[in-house]
Amino acid sequence: MNIEKEILEKVNEWLTPFFDSKTQEAVREMMASSPKELEESFYKNLEFGTGGMRGIMGPGTNRVNKYTLGKATQGLSDYLKKVFAGESLKVAIAYDCRNNSDTLAKVVADVFSANGIKVFLFSELRPTPELSFAVKYLNCHAGIVLTASHNPPEYNGYKVYWQDGGQLVPPQDGEIIQVIESLEYDQVNFNAKPELIEYIGNEIDEAFLKSSLANASFNTAPEARQNLKIVYTPLHGTSVKLIPDLLEDAGYTSVYIVAEQAVPNGNFPTVKSPNPEEPEALAMAIELAEQVNADIVIGTDPDSDRLGVAVRNGNGIMTLLNGNQTMVLMTHFLLEQWKKQGRIAGKQFIGSTIVSTPMMLELAEAYGVECKVGLTGFKWIAKFIRDFPEQEFIGGGEESFGFMVGDAVRDKDAVTSTLLLCEIAAQAKANASSLYQELLKLYVEFGFYKEYLISLTKKGIEGANEIKQMMTDLRQNPLKEINGQRVIMVEDYQSSTAKNLLTGEEEALKIPKSNVLIYYLEDGTKICARPSGTEPKIKFYFSANETLEHVHDAKHVEAILDTKIKNIIEEMNLI
Repeated sequence: MNIEKEILEKVNEWLTPFFDSKTQEAVREMMASSPKELEESFYKNLEFGTGGMRGIMGPGTNRVNKYTLGKATQGLSDYLKKVFAGESLKVAIAYDCRNNSDTLAKVVADVFSANGIKVFLFSELRPTPELSFAVKYLNCHAGIVLTASHNPPEYNGYKVYWQDGGQLVPPQDGEIIQVIESLEYDQVNFNAKPELIEYIGNEIDEAFLKSSLANASFNTAPEARQNLKIVYTPLHGTSVKLIPDLLEDAGYTSVYIVAEQAVPNGNFPTVKSPNPEEPEALAMAIELAEQVNADIVIGTDPDSDRLGVAVRNGNGIMTLLNGNQTMVLMTHFLLEQWKKQGRIAGKQFIGSTIVSTPMMLELAEAYGVECKVGLTGFKWIAKFIRDFPEQEFIGGGEESFGFMVGDAVRDKDAVTSTLLLCEIAAQAKANASSLYQELLKLYVEFGFYKEYLISLTKKGIEGANEIKQMMTDLRQNPLKEINGQRVIMVEDYQSSTAKNLLTGEEEALKIPKSNVLIYYLEDGTKICARPSGTEPKIKFYFSANETLEHVHDAKHVEAILDTKIKNIIEEMNLI
């Protein structure tokens, strides 16, 4: 196999004395026996995506290791010194259950301290939302969490947070990337100053739990909380550090934890994928729920920013909800509580994303609040809070099983959201209803919106090229009709244009540029295509809706929507 000259130059750099002997040995091993892996490890630099920097662990410029993270941290240190010149800089660092997360977090702490920056390093693994909270609580200039969310075990990642507790957004992300890319590896200062590293834990835990309790408790009767049977699984991740304590503090006494998944483990031995979006991930929890006759199942991903939920349907069978459904339930409940408290006065807003359910817009209109819609990723919802300080943020989410309750945390937060869902479920049960019944009532009031997601995995260099070609084809040869319905509008967020295919008129999109295409059909169906920012996937999102006259008609209407989406997927050759 011939390896390009540019790649070989990178490889040779990693064989110089600056890199430790173990790294050099691993690179030589790849050169001898795995030239394909060598190419994959060095053909590009690890990039920042919608969720920061994420990749497979191992040696190389396109891998997560002490040198790529060290270089990123050196660049961030240089940038912080420039932006906050003269200030005593502080950063907070957390890490999840993944293999090497603790050692990589220490490397990051060492580099910050070597650059004279005060570091608050969590002494043990902690949920990502707690890091977001800690950045604001400790008045830090930035924060880092070492996590690859729900990716497979061989992955890790590096998420950067700004002063407000939100993830990096433009222009900071681009400016920081420029600084990082201008550095050579031998410019990274790994010589730690231990006196600048302070280990943190219990104080932040207590403050975060107090905040979550305040934001997600809504006068639920004590007996209602005691009567709700909850099955919970952290899927071997970090939420076990906080969620059991939070539910106990709130007064929930019937909590059953999946014991086999309660111990943090970066190999995730009991699941194929620690992703609560995948039904298989909650299989053990649902099995336990049947044994104890639970009302609700909640599972969180390894860094505890996403949650999957299962509830009993009208026939008493445990049914998985998707991210759009849980988002709608939580948003509606918050809006109703704010309305009861007289807190809606024309300056409130909820947040969503362009690939999430349009039902959020219906909720906002009904309650007289604004729904701000941004690109995929909670950093954009956090940016709304920062950019519009005159407005109050109520809550918001996105289809990928994330939700944010208020603005104490500026990222998706499965800890606080778990309590909020339990509050909704407990109140519903006390009123002879259920979460499932409450969802159907919303469909009657606002329309039955059904969403579906297809993720196509395309790994490596060939996969990246295939994804690129698929997006090019959709742009250059836009579909005119799908499933017998005319395409009336195409939004291209890369060119920032929305084109009406019936009139030919174009208008500018005000949302930042992104590689996203959205088709709107004349019956209200919405189809979105976008490459993932954190995984080697291209994703297709479908949303269809119909009027639902009565709860009893839900099964029939859902079948109509399922058929419509199935026909569209077949016509687009996505199966």
